[in-house]
Amino acid sequence: MPIPPLYGHEGIRYRLVGAIASGRLPQGLLFEGSPGVGKQRLALWLAQALVCERAGAKAGEGCGECQQCKLVLNLSHPDVHWFVPLELSKKGGDADKQVELVEEALGEEMAARRQEPLYEPPSGLASHGIAAVRLVLRRLVLTPAMGRRKVFVIGDAERLVPQTGAEAAANALLKALEEPPADATFFLTTAAPESLLPTILSRVVRVRVARLADSVVTAFAQHELGVTGQRELAQRVAVADGRIGRLLADGNGRARGVEAGERFRRAVEAGPARRYEFTLGLQPFQARGGFTEMLDGLL
Repeated sequence: MPIPPLYGHEGIRYRLVGAIASGRLPQGLLFEGSPGVGKQRLALWLAQALVCERAGAKAGEGCGECQQCKLVLNLSHPDVHWFVPLELSKKGGDADKQVELVEEALGEEMAARRQEPLYEPPSGLASHGIAAVRLVLRRLVLTPAMGRRKVFVIGDAERLVPQTGAEAAANALLKALEEPPADATFFLTTAAPESLLPTILSRVVRVRVARLADSVVTAFAQHELGVTGQRELAQRVAVADGRIGRLLADGNGRARGVEAGERFRRAVEAGPARRYEFTLGLQPFQARGGFTEMLDGLL
């Protein structure tokens, strides 16, 4: 199943298309903006424009009809590498095994998104570990399989995790961002640019991605999610607050958050013993993501 079309962001799209047409598109871009505003979808749209066989067919955008465009839309293009934060269920022994596990987990995640392209945010413990950085570097030196260019999309780049003893790989990524191969382009996305290393920020051109108009969010909810009831539509658009991703996070994650928020409220009102019971019952490996869901539920 192909990913849904990109909604909104016409101003940024116009400038990016102009940069492609004039040959001035930077090899390293950082899309920054609120969570769920469409930064990664915008990066994939730009990747499609770069690899399209009929470049310029739609004023510089990807045509959506050629083989390369279809592969990007189906998350199957061999030269468009989309890296997302992962929470590995298995641990590898040596560095090579860890890279293999990351590659396997990333393949499974892309397969899941091909089946269900409307996905919720990653769990609170998901990250880009050093093995993911090594996988990027391995793919960076490969010759493009279909066209003349490789594109690397690194979503939620604030989750890049530096690790002691792995400075060589981290420095190699910085070197790649500073002087990427002529056939490679990097698109990073983040909702927290202040969390990125200054050395990374200095090697990319920053692009601010603003929130969308309610009319754009409404169109997405109607056409892609099939929301037709006027009351439900108005409520969901209001909660989204200009961020299409919030519409997608309104499913199981929201239900879990509301339930957790209610348990928290009851524990607070029940006294010290109940509070301790509630606290001791929390699962440490889920604490970060679960806590965020609970806060959303309380709000």
